[in-house]
Amino acid sequence: MSGHSKWKTIKHKKDAADKKRSQQFSRLLAAIRAAAKEEANPQFNARLRTAIEKAREGNVPQDNIERALTQAKDKSFEDIAIEAYGPGGIALIILAETDKRNRTVAEIRKLLSDNNAKMAEPGSVLWAFNEPKDPADEWTAKFPQEIDEATKASVESLVEELTDHDDVSAVYTNSA
Repeated sequence: MSGHSKWKTIKHKKDAADKKRSQQFSRLLAAIRAAAKEEANPQFNARLRTAIEKAREGNVPQDNIERALTQAKDKSFEDIAIEAYGPGGIALIILAETDKRNRTVAEIRKLLSDNNAKMAEPGSVLWAFNEPKDPADEWTAKFPQEIDEATKASVESLVEELTDHDDVSAVYTNSA
């Protein structure tokens, strides 16, 4: 706690705001890198053009956008989908973009195990979701699962921890 110091209170509020802004920037730049893999010219890539517009609306500096475009050209970023089962048997699809697959999978596995969840075999969770036709759309649950309040709170906590990870771009559950 900051106690009674006005400046400590301001510092803590600023730290929290900066953390949220950093996470938002990371997600927006990851979307740019993913879209730039196909075609780096926004005139010929509608997905990239949309990602850049969203980044500009989110006040991402132009230097960061240009750096993300050059990273997409230079490095081999990979999109991965991780399937998992959370508390109460809730199905999870975790979408991530990473330059080091093994590191990201290990970190997500650790987050899952810390929150009473586990990774699933490939294909064992995907059947419970409708795959989006457009990459910009979201995954929807075919069979939404009802859960009690305690389980719902632990699932929300897990989803929040996963979305705080730098490489994770989205998390989808089949909870109702």
